[in-house]
Amino acid sequence: MKPNNLAHVDSASIKSISSEDISTAAAADWHGKGCCSAEAKNPAFKRGRQIQLMQMIILPFIPILALILQTSIEMIDIVSYRMEATEIESQVTMATDLGKVVTKLQLERSDVAFYIYTNGGMLRRNLTKGFQETDRALENMSSWPDLTIATLNDGKVTWLNMSEFRAELTEFRDNISSDNGETSRVRDVLHWYTTVNGALLEHLTNQIKDANKSGVWRYLLSFKNMLKSIESLDISAMYGIIYYGRGVLRPEPYVNYIQHDIVGKELLNGSLNYIPKLKATYKELTRIMKGYGKLKQWGSTIRMNVKKQPDISTATEYYEAMAAYIDELRKLQDRIRWIIREEVQKVLDTADRMETFGIGILIVVLIVSPIIIILVRNAVATIQMYAVNLAQKAKELKREKRKSDSLLFQMLPPTVATQLKQAQTVPAEYYSAVTIFFSDIVGFTEIAAVCTPMEVVSFLNSIYRMFDERIELYDVYKIETIGDSYMVASGLPVKNGNKHVSEIATMALDLLEASGYLNIPHKSNEPVEIRVGIHTGPVVAGIVGTKMPRYCLFGDTVNTASRMESTGEALKIHISTEMNDELAKIGGFQTELRGMIDVKGKGLMKTFWLTGKDETIPNHHGEVAWYADMQPVYPKIV
Repeated sequence: MKPNNLAHVDSASIKSISSEDISTAAAADWHGKGCCSAEAKNPAFKRGRQIQLMQMIILPFIPILALILQTSIEMIDIVSYRMEATEIESQVTMATDLGKVVTKLQLERSDVAFYIYTNGGMLRRNLTKGFQETDRALENMSSWPDLTIATLNDGKVTWLNMSEFRAELTEFRDNISSDNGETSRVRDVLHWYTTVNGALLEHLTNQIKDANKSGVWRYLLSFKNMLKSIESLDISAMYGIIYYGRGVLRPEPYVNYIQHDIVGKELLNGSLNYIPKLKATYKELTRIMKGYGKLKQWGSTIRMNVKKQPDISTATEYYEAMAAYIDELRKLQDRIRWIIREEVQKVLDTADRMETFGIGILIVVLIVSPIIIILVRNAVATIQMYAVNLAQKAKELKREKRKSDSLLFQMLPPTVATQLKQAQTVPAEYYSAVTIFFSDIVGFTEIAAVCTPMEVVSFLNSIYRMFDERIELYDVYKIETIGDSYMVASGLPVKNGNKHVSEIATMALDLLEASGYLNIPHKSNEPVEIRVGIHTGPVVAGIVGTKMPRYCLFGDTVNTASRMESTGEALKIHISTEMNDELAKIGGFQTELRGMIDVKGKGLMKTFWLTGKDETIPNHHGEVAWYADMQPVYPKIV
């Protein structure tokens, strides 16, 4: 009785492991060991694409951010540079205003001292006019520093603001004509004016920075030294007037003269050294200045301090020469002031250009940065889209490759097919012992004569499908099918020792029994009958052809196995003596002597029938449940 409602599994005869299988296995391993990590690294996943997009956007943004940061730092330096230059300009402006006040006070000091010394008999210029010039200079001051002034007698320190200073100055001027004695009055004049100028100069020099990044510091130092030099030389001039007016200097005034004269000259040399181009101007000044030679002689005489007759005319001449010399130094001071302004203006212009350039770079970076990021994002998105499409195509290619590999491995042995794919050529190989199986359908010619071609194809397909499924259970390889002939071999292309004999014998018994489950077309009550022939021996196997390569066997063993099949009987397995001897060695198989038969091309041969096997044949009864599904379906021919 034939089983019904049975399932059928149509699997490939040869299974291969393709790259897609490996990918699938790797994906399964990712899910087992770290799916999130795999998705984060794989652009085929959405999470991986997002992470890669973020990385590609951040990557160009890092140098852009560094450039923005660098440009911002440079802008801060440029602004600081500009502020410093502006501060220097304001300092120079303040120093100019304060220097004018100091200059006026110096002139006023000289005039007042000379006026007192000559008891009002001689004046270099009108005192009232000099006082007015000093007052105008004070009125032009935008700010006034608090001055610390020590009195001559008790050394008391006072702090004077603008109004207090002007009140003190007015009171001092009013007391100039008081009858106090010439010496004390000259000393008071020198002390008061010197103290005020010293305080003003101290404030001025403290306010002007000596060190800065603009390069103007040399000119600032020269300017401050020139101010102090003029102050010291002007004070020394007062003591020179006293020397020539009295004929000698007492020890304290003499020391003061020497001190101020040396300091003034040293400061003047320092000022000229900071601005070398002024040295030539100073030399030209001394060359064309009238009385400069006599002034040097007068100075040498004063430094010797040799007592001589008082000479008011010489004192006056000395006073006039020193005043003219100091006036020339003030011109140099004004020249330094203009140089500083020019240099500061250059610094400001440079700062403006640098600031404009820096702002331009910053604007360009800020404009270009989002464009670069957008372009990178679009490029990465395009690449990712291409990668996804490529991955999809790769998967499709792997599937197609798997199909082609499966088809190739069905047409050729897997080892031979692999070798053929790698080396393109497969040399023929000699096998010392293999077993070959041949079978055909009894009465196939008559069956084909009464059936349509479609029915014949369907009939053969059902039989071969059943055979193909059954031989999967054994260590055998299907060589080919020609018409109703079915050829199977064991022991190649992978050698299996002497196992090939028992494998073919067991398979032949299995296929003989299984064939009874199929019926002949148009004769549903008549089962299919097959003839089987088996022989064992040596063969040569190799690939034949290039367009449609076939794995073929050559040798007398193939011919003998074919003769065993053609000279056999229906529903019987015809074996040669060599096969029978091998089965006897193995044991467990039942054979019967057929006797001597005439084999075409071989002559008389002693052959046997393979009738059974001692143990139960594998895959029997329950495992042939799918045979019912193997029944051919014949299309209706109109």
